[in-house]
Amino acid sequence: MPPALAEIVEDFHAVSEPERLQLLLDFSRGLPALPPRYADHPELLEPVPECQSPIFLLTEVDDDADRTVHLFFSAPAEAPTTRGFAGILAEGLDGLPAAQVLDVPGDVCSRLGLDRAVSPLRLRGMTGMLGRIQRQVRESTAA
Repeated sequence: MPPALAEIVEDFHAVSEPERLQLLLDFSRGLPALPPRYADHPELLEPVPECQSPIFLLTEVDDDADRTVHLFFSAPAEAPTTRGFAGILAEGLDGLPAAQVLDVPGDVCSRLGLDRAVSPLRLRGMTGMLGRIQRQVRESTAA
């Protein structure tokens, strides 16, 4: 697991279960806004139907030696759990080489220790986000 994402997982395990929800809300507030090139063209982002709330995402892969990945998310403020998961992925994966993003294990959301605090449907949403990110990165690096 990439160091930044591993550190986030450690942060969740360093606090009690009720505090994990607060930490998730903190990540929701920290989700970066879309840059104008995407905010003005939301049709460029891919929906994540596994999420109960409407969320859209897009990856960009630089043409540098590492194939650096950049993540962009659009999620409504009234969906803090979804925004929190997006915030975790943004903080843990944005700016990493494509190979590291592709190596992230699919069970990363369950490693956060939110199984009893968040419904399985919501956890499935984070897994869906990660799956779409990895698919977009694979497609970009194969082209």
